[in-house]
Amino acid sequence: MEDSKRTAELLAQLNKIVSEGRNPETMEIDILSSEGILRKLNHEDAHVAPAVASQIPSIAEAVDAIVERLQAGGRLFYIGAGTSGRLGILDAVECRPTFSVPDDLVQGIIAGGEHAIQFAVEGAEDDREAGIADVKAVHLSSKDVLVGLSASGRTPYVVAALEYANAIGCVSVSVTCNPDSPLMTTAQIGICPVVGPEALTGSTRMKSGTAQKLVLNMLSTASMIRLGKTYENLMVDVNASNEKLRARAIRIVMQATDCSRETAEAALKAAKNRAKLAILMILTGAELAEAEALLDQQDGFLRRAVEQKL
Repeated sequence: MEDSKRTAELLAQLNKIVSEGRNPETMEIDILSSEGILRKLNHEDAHVAPAVASQIPSIAEAVDAIVERLQAGGRLFYIGAGTSGRLGILDAVECRPTFSVPDDLVQGIIAGGEHAIQFAVEGAEDDREAGIADVKAVHLSSKDVLVGLSASGRTPYVVAALEYANAIGCVSVSVTCNPDSPLMTTAQIGICPVVGPEALTGSTRMKSGTAQKLVLNMLSTASMIRLGKTYENLMVDVNASNEKLRARAIRIVMQATDCSRETAEAALKAAKNRAKLAILMILTGAELAEAEALLDQQDGFLRRAVEQKL
């Protein structure tokens, strides 16, 4: 009887979730040609970007909170189950090579642990205790920001983690595609791009997943820009640690300064393969020690360092 009651409760919840509804635009998708199916899918995808755009004020509020906490020595965590958890891990790991941040600055946590990155872990998303245990395991503190990811907005694992974050003074942010959901009422900052029913009923790896990915791109990229990780629109904090990155660093230095390849290579060598310092040295004529001091004075902001010297 207990299982039957729980099933009835879940069915009632699903009936209220926008992303679990049936999409009237795709009721005949199973009899369409390949091109017809793809046009339907593409038509549905077109709803995603406007839905995300409607959330820019909330996303900006989250970015401001992330920047403030990272500047004060905190960290950024994403937590989710299934597709949402994998998307959080993807964004977290990409911050390291893109912006040369420490491995522990941006982290992704997924219900079920590393095994769940590739395989479904039954029951992991329903385990509230595991959600709390997993954020405790990374020593989540009041200095940090925890972003909870759940298309449905009801995932117990994620909700419990955000509740714990609130209790210890950590900034809590939710990214979901369903308004009036537990995640939205739990988080201090709620981000909710409503993309509507999926082309395949309940397949939230589609529009809902795309919306979450766009929001994550915005959160991490805008935060890193605010932290001085770019110059104009160039990724100047890249470190040339392998052949591909070395070539990219040379190109970035050339683009930022309009210099020759030879000049860029020489500056990178003098700057110990740090593109930001190489650019500053070329643009201002500063030697390495002075360039390092200028950047330190401006908290790593290259544009401000250039303006100070010139």
